[in-house]
Amino acid sequence: MPTTFTSGPVRVRVPATSANLGPGFDALGLALALHDDVAAEVTPDGVRVAVTGEGAGDLPPDDRHLVVVAMRAAFDLLGAQPPGLALECVNRIPQARGLGSSSAAIVAGVLLARGLVTDGAQRLDDAAVLRLAAEIEGHPDNVAPCLLGGFTVAWTEPTGGRAVSLPVAAGVSPTVFVPAVRGLTATARAALPATVPHGDAALNAGRSALLVHALTAAPELLLPATVDRLHQDYRAAGMPTTAALVSELRAAGVAAVVSGAGPTVLAFTAPPDGFDPGTEWEVWRLPVEARGATLAQGRLGHAERDPVAAGRKS
Repeated sequence: MPTTFTSGPVRVRVPATSANLGPGFDALGLALALHDDVAAEVTPDGVRVAVTGEGAGDLPPDDRHLVVVAMRAAFDLLGAQPPGLALECVNRIPQARGLGSSSAAIVAGVLLARGLVTDGAQRLDDAAVLRLAAEIEGHPDNVAPCLLGGFTVAWTEPTGGRAVSLPVAAGVSPTVFVPAVRGLTATARAALPATVPHGDAALNAGRSALLVHALTAAPELLLPATVDRLHQDYRAAGMPTTAALVSELRAAGVAAVVSGAGPTVLAFTAPPDGFDPGTEWEVWRLPVEARGATLAQGRLGHAERDPVAAGRKS
């Protein structure tokens, strides 16, 4: 059956995410209420990408843009490439900070491509979207909460990435501490050893299981549930200010962890009154985003074009 494209634009809203959440390395993730908005439409020729907000002037305006890369991969599965594409990206998720900017771009691209094909949802269902997004990203821990929303547990089978989304307990109120400095996931992964002690692996398995219970039913257990020995200590030398802030918050009784590969710090509850992380950190209160990515017809509206995330700063 031939592939046909829609005649008008489609738009998608994708949330920021935090992965690992302490002990849940490459498995656990959380969607946060900070969003990128992206609109796309099929054009007669060429690829044009306009970026406003985070990454403006740095991200490529052509086929090299990650949203377009993901769209191309999805179009291959959908049966045809369009003659041209025009994209408008309003980015609010900081680039290379451990808040899932690349996963947001990938999920946006796959969903936009599906939305631009008239029977895209039948050709590429939600499970296939997750598999493709995880394949492009390399692992499903960030793309899963971006796509599904809430608190997710993700894993990889021979057929690809899978995930479930779980509701988050009312007492969970995330705060993120975002530095100006960027981090690189590849560099952070390079700091990890090839093997870890059996005792550390066993500890993380137990704390990951406890974290599922803490996030969904017992927030009072978040501090012990977020103990990690698999990745944060190994990465501490490469981002000492992040490690120091995590330690300071935890000493104050706040369940704090490195967000993804860092350097952002995620706290599951608000810090104590008067807590001052220093001028190098921006502090944002970001509620859990329960809905995940959303797709709609039409161009971006006035509010969606605003590159400032209203209310994100505490």
